[in-house]
Amino acid sequence: MARYRRILLKLSGEVLAGANRFGIDPDRIESLASELAALARTGIQVGLVVGGGNFFRGVSAAAQNMDRVSADHMGMLATVINGIALQDALEKKGIATRVMTAIHMNQIAEPYIRRRAIRHLEKGRIVIFVAGTSNPYFSTDTAATLRALEIGADVVAKATRVDGVYDRDPMQSADAVLYREVSYQEVLSKGLRVMDASAVAMCRENTLPILVFNLTTPGNIMRMAMGEPVGTLIRS
Repeated sequence: MARYRRILLKLSGEVLAGANRFGIDPDRIESLASELAALARTGIQVGLVVGGGNFFRGVSAAAQNMDRVSADHMGMLATVINGIALQDALEKKGIATRVMTAIHMNQIAEPYIRRRAIRHLEKGRIVIFVAGTSNPYFSTDTAATLRALEIGADVVAKATRVDGVYDRDPMQSADAVLYREVSYQEVLSKGLRVMDASAVAMCRENTLPILVFNLTTPGNIMRMAMGEPVGTLIRS
């Protein structure tokens, strides 16, 4: 039985690049779409926020000399590219999907309207939220938290390349300890690099759980949604 009724899944743009460092890996997006389609068929309502790092990282050197607002707008547009790619892959699996953007571009995607997004979810459609919050200086972590709160999600599930939250970087320390459960306050006070501090604080203030799990392990999306002990749960 599913643990959650409605999930907001946060994906980094790099996830879509697969083994590549830039762009979209067709095999990776195909396997991801298969897992998301299987999840949607269980009746769980799924919202997605996707980053744009797989495109924006490729121009980040040029962006260093740019105005921060302009650079952030480029990053927002990169998330739109990823959202459209995910929509295409999901609809080829027979899953109705809507891309909703915080920046109006009516020929490409629907404008984000909270009540309409909730209605799409209630009808069993996957909703992909792109263009962040439309505001510079806000990360996609913050956008994911904001959208999760707005649509009444039960959890923000952040997909990463590691098994959860560790006391230190597991890529650099072989003896790093994995937390199975940790409080918002510990994440903030210990400086655990999970999400932006502003996103964690927003979740704490609204008692919205965060689940950090490894997306590279096949089947983890379903295990997470079913409440199996996958990743790290952050809550009060």
